[in-house]
Amino acid sequence: MSRTRIKICGLTRPQDVRAAVESGADAIGFVFYPPSPRAVSVDQAAELAALLPPFVSSVGLFVNAASPEVDAVLARVPLQLLQFHGDESESDCARYGRPWIKAARMRPGVDLLEFATFHPRASGILVDAFVDGYGGGGQTFDWSLIPQGFGRPLVLSGGLDADNVTEAVRRIRPWAVDVSSGVESAKGIKDAAKIAAFIAGVRHADG
Repeated sequence: MSRTRIKICGLTRPQDVRAAVESGADAIGFVFYPPSPRAVSVDQAAELAALLPPFVSSVGLFVNAASPEVDAVLARVPLQLLQFHGDESESDCARYGRPWIKAARMRPGVDLLEFATFHPRASGILVDAFVDGYGGGGQTFDWSLIPQGFGRPLVLSGGLDADNVTEAVRRIRPWAVDVSSGVESAKGIKDAAKIAAFIAGVRHADG
């Protein structure tokens, strides 16, 4: 059985980065979407990314950001992966020369296979609940909307926490899971015990 990768997203504090790393997270996400309560400045993100040891990836989340904004982040923050949650086109996502994934906001009527064809160069497709504010809403979606045999690396997100992630991984068998609100004590404030319990839940599903 392959090991499910784990990303903890929306980190804003050094102690939360350390807790995620110590619990075994594979990737850490920084939000560069100003309306989000989890948004960080370029300076904050640079300081937090400097705490990451080798082989823990840093991911930058953007929503309909103008190219100069993304370029300003990339000039300061060593991001290994870009994550686009807005209405970005294939060319918008690919122009930075970095690996990237594209988020699909899932609700009835969304054809994930068709969505994936519009982003052939994406390293993977992230599926999230359709909520106001582009993610971080703590809501799940109907996992049956994910087609069998999707054929692309799938990142499962949307309302995951320690109570449901084991079932989610067993049912969907995603390449990775992505969590934010499900490991928080308040928006943007992570809880070390919840992070540890979430990661333990994923590992339990991996068996």
